[in-house]
Amino acid sequence: MEELVGVIAKALVDHPEDVTVRAVEKDHLIVYELSVHPDDVGKVIGKQGRIAKALRTVVTSAAVKSDKRVTVDILS
Repeated sequence: MEELVGVIAKALVDHPEDVTVRAVEKDHLIVYELSVHPDDVGKVIGKQGRIAKALRTVVTSAAVKSDKRVTVDILS
């Protein structure tokens, strides 16, 4: 799943070498922390958060078979 988030994010940004994804597990939740170059934060979030919402939807759909909830946090 980390790889999926990374591939999608690298396709969106101007500085793909600065994209990092880290998984943080809590009780019944997995948070994927996406870190990008400060100039690329707006590209990953999108207008009115549409790209971020779409990214979270894809990750949630891909994790349907697991018993844990999944979300993506975007860090600068």
